[in-house]
Amino acid sequence: MTIVEAPPGSALAESSIAVLETGRLILRVPRIEDMTWIAELADNRKVAEMTANIPHPYGMADAAAFVANLPGGPQAATFAIFLKNDATLRGEGESSFGPPIPVGMCGFVRRDEDAPEIGYWLGEPYWDHGIATEATRALVDHAFGDRKLEALIASARVVNPASRRVLEKCGFQWTGVGLARVRAIGASVPVDRFRLERRLWTSLRAWGATQPPRRHDIDTTRH
Repeated sequence: MTIVEAPPGSALAESSIAVLETGRLILRVPRIEDMTWIAELADNRKVAEMTANIPHPYGMADAAAFVANLPGGPQAATFAIFLKNDATLRGEGESSFGPPIPVGMCGFVRRDEDAPEIGYWLGEPYWDHGIATEATRALVDHAFGDRKLEALIASARVVNPASRRVLEKCGFQWTGVGLARVRAIGASVPVDRFRLERRLWTSLRAWGATQPPRRHDIDTTRH
């Protein structure tokens, strides 16, 4: 998994960003009240070492800084990922009632590249359930469908084939290998780089390879 986190001092993302809904997930802008679960899930070396910017250890101060410095603008968005309830994790649809379960984070931001970079991470208990793929598809559809972006880029550590599979399932094309700095280990590591053009996304949608998430312009969820 990968992540795009805001650098200190960036503008706070606007609260009017859409809430996205998929079959099992709800994605919405992180809030101050999310700090506890963000710190709990992110304070895991296995998670941090597969991201670019998550430090390890990761505490409440790190979570507070993250929420307070979300990147803003038309080429940036950050979403907290929630399972609708525990039944969805067990493959039982929405038959059981219960509060949404926070599981991770995803987003995209334009840095020095020619296109915004997407990133995502999940807490370890939620790996291997297809959640990252479902969330990333919703994120990509939002970027191309709502934001009208022309391209997205992404990267994954070469030792993380699961993240590579997520990107490939979402239509990303491999463009080569490079180096990326990993904050948790204080070193640069080899990464596979990927790119997805809007025209390819449009073709995949036309062939039914992806389904758009439901979009709520007003946040009516109780997360």
